[in-house]
This record gives sequence, C-alpha cells and structure tokens, in this order.
Amino acid sequence: MQDLTSVLSAVGIYAALNMAILLWIATETGRLRGRYKVSIGDGGIKHLIRIIRGHANAVENMPMFFVMLLIGALIGMPVSAAHGLGLVFTIGRALHAWHFIQEDAPGWQRGGGFGLSFLAQVVLLIGLLGHGLWTLAG
Repeated sequence: MQDLTSVLSAVGIYAALNMAILLWIATETGRLRGRYKVSIGDGGIKHLIRIIRGHANAVENMPMFFVMLLIGALIGMPVSAAHGLGLVFTIGRALHAWHFIQEDAPGWQRGGGFGLSFLAQVVLLIGLLGHGLWTLAG
C-alpha cells in the first residue's frame, strides 16, 4: 500500500495553490474597490461585477473539490491520481481567475478554465462514486 502521507501531501500542495488563487483574486478585487471607491457591493462597475463573480465562482467550486480529493486520498487514491486531478483543477482555476481579473479577456480563458476544472471534478466524482458503490457491493 502506498504512503498516505505522500497522497495527503499532494492534496496539500493543490489546496495551497488554490488558496493562492483565491488570495490573488481577492487582492485584485480589493484593488478595484479602492480604485473605484466602492467598499460594499459592485457600485454598478462592470469590471467589479466581473471580478466579484469570478471570485464567487472559485469559492463555489474549490471547497467540494478538495473535500472529494481528501476523501480520495484517505480511501487509497494513488498519489499520481491526486497530482493529476489536482494539477488539472488548479490550472483550470488559475485560467478562470485570470479571465475574471482582467477588464476584458478572451473567452478561451474562461472556457478553458471552466473545462479543466469541470473535467477534474467529474473524473473525481465518478471515481469516488464508483469506488463507493464497488465497495458496498462487496
């Protein structure tokens, strides 16, 4: 059996990188609030509306991915799977954040970011569901 510490360390790396992405988008949101002198809400400013939505999307998607990745690690996910899923998800989240941080950005950033994040989430979901059902069936 593989070393649990190695798999948990992989999960920790990607959790930390995604926290860095959240801090990046939060810092940029604060910077825009300062520039436009908007302390609460979006002030009707398109760029601020955009970045707030991008930040919210990250907060909506990151927690459950990491709950599932941690469960995967604890039930014996190979370290290579944790790295593969974590890397794809993290690249996706970074692209997605980058798209929303910019005042105007090409659609491929949002589409690519969403696509990579979604792919990692679906693969992880299917893996955990399949493992759980297989284990129950015994």
